Amino acid sequence: MSAFIQRVAGHPGAFQAVLPNLAATERLGVVLASWFGANDVITLSGELGAGKTELARAVVRAMAGSPDIEVPSPTFPIVISYDFSRGRVVHADLYRIVEDEELDEIGWDEVGDDALLLVEWADRAGDRLAENRVDILLSLAPDLGPEARLVELTGHGALVERLNRLYVAEGLIESAGFGAAERVFLQGDASSRSYTRLDLPNRSAILMNAPARPDGPPLRGAGVPYSRLVHLAEDVKPFVAMDRALLGQGFSAPQIYAADIDAGLLVLEDLGQDMVVRADPPAPIRERYEAAIGVLAALHTRNLPQILHVAPRVERPLPPYDIAAFLAEVDLMLDWYLPARGIKVDGVVREEFHLFWRSALSAVLAEPPTWVLRDYHSPNLIWLPGREGLKRVGLIDFQDAVLGPAAYDVVSLTQDARVDVPEALELQLVGQYVKARREADPTFDVRSFARSYALMGAQRATKILGIFTRLEQRDRKPQYLRHIPRVRRYLARCLGHQELGSLRTWYEAVLPSKDLNS
Repeated sequence: MSAFIQRVAGHPGAFQAVLPNLAATERLGVVLASWFGANDVITLSGELGAGKTELARAVVRAMAGSPDIEVPSPTFPIVISYDFSRGRVVHADLYRIVEDEELDEIGWDEVGDDALLLVEWADRAGDRLAENRVDILLSLAPDLGPEARLVELTGHGALVERLNRLYVAEGLIESAGFGAAERVFLQGDASSRSYTRLDLPNRSAILMNAPARPDGPPLRGAGVPYSRLVHLAEDVKPFVAMDRALLGQGFSAPQIYAADIDAGLLVLEDLGQDMVVRADPPAPIRERYEAAIGVLAALHTRNLPQILHVAPRVERPLPPYDIAAFLAEVDLMLDWYLPARGIKVDGVVREEFHLFWRSALSAVLAEPPTWVLRDYHSPNLIWLPGREGLKRVGLIDFQDAVLGPAAYDVVSLTQDARVDVPEALELQLVGQYVKARREADPTFDVRSFARSYALMGAQRATKILGIFTRLEQRDRKPQYLRHIPRVRRYLARCLGHQELGSLRTWYEAVLPSKDLNS
């Protein structure tokens, strides 16, 4: 049970908290900013001096990631908009609104589009308030102290569930011993997961918020959603299973301090912020990449279990990286990247594409499978200089692990979609990996691995071209487009392998020539 926020008995979706001072108000603002964002609405009500503007100010500053930015009251301008890296925030004060027509004059129905909307004196909006919202009522509590406030939070519509998750998370944080921690929202990846750092004076942890993934529409011809077809984690169980498996193998995955597996909430060991790259733009640190490739070589020489354990009597069989998954992933280029390049994709183009890929993948699918962590690249590798040997490489973001070809994770590291890995360093790392594999097993087939490496690199680059285009077009995340020229270079490099000639012929016939010569 959290000491910070409590349920209101008999009122589902209603919670209350005591804020003894301004610092507690600011803390609530940080917590709210960790859980609410674009297209969410939070209303703030209470008498004059109850702290509505102070709480809104705390939310805005937390969204900005800066405690010092100026956040004026919007009483006179009525609406003030902010653009931060995490997204837009709109702070509105409707105190001066008298007639409904005045809301039309400020464009009320569109003012919160793609923004977190904070509304003071929300009663002036009447029935034009969003159905999905959180209402916060603040009141003075002079008997508890001169700065004390009582707060009631009530969820409506879809935000009831979010407010309940906040409450469960606060209880979990408290049980792990981090109830008094400062909260720092961490910019997440391209998924629906989010992370918050919990900072105490002498230690820290990470709250991982991973709600169950809703199924998308079935893919044409497949009858199942994309996420299921390619074996993406749909809840937190795969993360827990692989985390425990990696720890059991002696690698540096984060310890789990507290977990609510059904809710998809974990309090994890904070492995820190020391990465395997440096500078801006980021560049590989050779020693750290060498350690990271050493982790893969060690992992791939072991006889690894194919059934993992989430909890007592709860098992997680690792799914196979099968032909259906590989083809669904490369289809992302047909569905997103090629149309964005003005290239029409008809049934003939798709059928030929699948034919070439099926043929190319047949040898890879016949290889003895190993653990494929699947996102083994610089954003997910933490440097731990206080540890020794392979434990210096901290591993995160492995919930989508599958059983498949060893070359996939190797090429994920050495052809990092977000980082320029010099070709000389790539060759050195691959050579280091091959040497370690041959030392462990003299029958290791170097030629077959080289072909598998090139093929997995081509498959991964093809998929990423589609993903990054989709992130820009569907999810409004244009920052990923800057990586596309690098990914195209990787694709051309891999398709240059002598045994991938048939596959390259298809790409040369369909893609603009500069895509394979950039």
